[in-house]
Amino acid sequence: MENVIAGRLQSVQFGAVQRYKNIAIVPLIAPDGAFRYRMLGEALATSDITITEISASGSVPELLVINRGKTPVLLIDGEELAGAKQNRVLNTSILVKGLSETRIPVSCTEQGRWSYASPAFAPSGNVMAQKARAMKSRSVSHSLDASASYHSDQGEVWNEISELQVKACCYSPTSAMNDVFKAREDDLRHCTEIFQCVPGQIGLLAFTDTRPAGFDLVSLGAAYATIHPKLVRSYALESLLQSAPADAPAHDFGGMAKSFVDRVVACGERRFPSVGCGFDYRYRGDTIAGAALVHADEVIHAAFFQLDAPRQESPRDMASLRNRRRYYRE
Repeated sequence: MENVIAGRLQSVQFGAVQRYKNIAIVPLIAPDGAFRYRMLGEALATSDITITEISASGSVPELLVINRGKTPVLLIDGEELAGAKQNRVLNTSILVKGLSETRIPVSCTEQGRWSYASPAFAPSGNVMAQKARAMKSRSVSHSLDASASYHSDQGEVWNEISELQVKACCYSPTSAMNDVFKAREDDLRHCTEIFQCVPGQIGLLAFTDTRPAGFDLVSLGAAYATIHPKLVRSYALESLLQSAPADAPAHDFGGMAKSFVDRVVACGERRFPSVGCGFDYRYRGDTIAGAALVHADEVIHAAFFQLDAPRQESPRDMASLRNRRRYYRE
């Protein structure tokens, strides 16, 4: 693993575990980096950034970001954008350059709508549910290996959202992921009240029962604080959708967190030019998928996920990579 990334991950301290039902969250504590940027929500609120369809007719796998400010803006992998012709999520983390126009790779999270709800996008308040986000991360890594493109397996994304709707007993007229989050809003709000951001926190590592689900971290504590509630909701949703979530038993979650980070550090690595500033490092292990965005010798954002089981590539998988674009409207 790249020394900058391994060093950052191994320097993280683990805060006191926070628990609710079958969910346990370990705060990740570390000093701030030196490189400064703005988060998407802040830049949208001041109208320094606008996100739209790439044209009036639109294209499912791409959006257009216009940054009118001089400061880079960080868009987080899995962050959902609502509006325009259909809701989307970011396929990877992107540090959008100042004074720039950038096409960004996205996936659809609202299969049944292709008509304008608004001229531009706004944050939905959600980061994609953890399991769907993990699967998307893996498929984007496959796409980078196969064609150096940040495409996801759109069919797989839709399937994961459909499974969420079934588990939540949630009907959505447009098959929108956002409707599942709305259906469980009371439970998710309770989670954000329990899992509070603590001083010095730059990330979180989440467990379902005693199994690691994954972790996110960013380089600035103030930046992390703005996305903390979204990340809590992302990791909590599927845990809460289990048929009978029981309280997680007492365990050495700090020790298990360290073990998971050590497994991440041991993963294979490939580097690709980022869509924005810096480089996108992609990782795959038998049961791990993830990525890290590095710029100015700092890990700006990293996200790693536990996968269900080892996956063997097959001719059918490779055919899916070659034919993936059939899922997209042009």
